[in-house]
Amino acid sequence: MTSTELAREAFPQKIKRRIKQHLGPWGVFFEGFLKHPVMVGSIIPSSRFTIEKMLAPVNWDECKLFVEYGPGVGTFCRPVLDRLRRDGTLIVIDTNPLYIDYLRATITDSRFIAVLGSAADVEEIVRAHGFDHADYVLSGLPFSTLPDGVGPAIAEGTWKVLRPGGAFLVYQFTARARNFMGRHFKRIDHGFEFWNVPPSFLYWGWKDEPGDA
Repeated sequence: MTSTELAREAFPQKIKRRIKQHLGPWGVFFEGFLKHPVMVGSIIPSSRFTIEKMLAPVNWDECKLFVEYGPGVGTFCRPVLDRLRRDGTLIVIDTNPLYIDYLRATITDSRFIAVLGSAADVEEIVRAHGFDHADYVLSGLPFSTLPDGVGPAIAEGTWKVLRPGGAFLVYQFTARARNFMGRHFKRIDHGFEFWNVPPSFLYWGWKDEPGDA
């Protein structure tokens, strides 16, 4: 390969790096979407209106372990850490190493743990970090486009890992997530956030009793 050909091949990479540097976290988020669109579901992080509304029902005084699926570049991570008690823990789980590496490099809070793995393995992940259960689990994963069997596995694993009184917090761009949640959670509160791109359906599935499912 000639020097001219090498230069031509490297040029797009230089452009990509400059765009990524200019956009900051948004650039990382967009790159992650391009590589794994089925798992990310959107090219734009959630709005502050969605964040505030989703986290509003959480009883932070009683939250020792908060788990998030698909954290992306940390759109929810920082608001959760701002609210989380000083002895609490936030575990985030993502299959995309780009996001996990970014979060590990940019969030230095000792309460924060980023795990490269599948949300379907949440029980094993929680136990591996010394916990018996989670108090709240947040997910923005696109249930409607996940591979066959993954959505039901995540919903079941989430119900099992939650303590009685805990909740599964889900924001989606379609209403299908409720179907997965409804197999395990008897009480599901719902909302809608227009000021999001695209507008989001919001769900809070409560584990009222140990035998709900």
